Amino acid sequence: MHAAAPETVAVIAFDGISPFHLSVPCLVFGEDRNAAGAPRYRLRVCAVQPGRLRTSAGFGIDVAHGLGALRSAHIVVVPSWHGGDEPAPEALLKALRAAHRRGARIVGLCLGAFVLAEAGLLDGRPATTHWHLAASFARRFPQVRLQAEVLYVDDGDVLTSAGTVAGIDCCLHLLRRQHGAGAANRPARRMV
Repeated sequence: MHAAAPETVAVIAFDGISPFHLSVPCLVFGEDRNAAGAPRYRLRVCAVQPGRLRTSAGFGIDVAHGLGALRSAHIVVVPSWHGGDEPAPEALLKALRAAHRRGARIVGLCLGAFVLAEAGLLDGRPATTHWHLAASFARRFPQVRLQAEVLYVDDGDVLTSAGTVAGIDCCLHLLRRQHGAGAANRPARRMV
């Protein structure tokens, strides 16, 4: 019997990203790849323009993958965005829409929900985002049913979370939904 092929998780990075925001999906979906019995994921950190990016903490990261990696991703995570008011590049919005159309789960953590809303993926759906910019989100995207009081919203193929730490809960929830409580408990215990 052959083991199932690993699912691909594409995480969107951008110039100025918070290392903590970026680390959330990487810790949940990338750290236990080789542990016995752990779900297998192929983690791809992607950017609109791959190459060297700066973080908000002042150090750089090298991103090897462009948006083409979203074409084969099973899960696409937008872990944050620039303060919620900077528009996302059209290439990113198109790639997210295409990934969603072909059946990928799309996850917007913290201010990443702004990007999902801008792409139209949250129209008519429940969603959440960071409490500090919830009023701005509601004004900008009145077609989204904002639930600012919850930690995360699972609407099937689209998930959103409140702040960064709520993003951990959201990613662990997705892992649990896909592979069971045991699979989610391993990274949860490690992150404690």
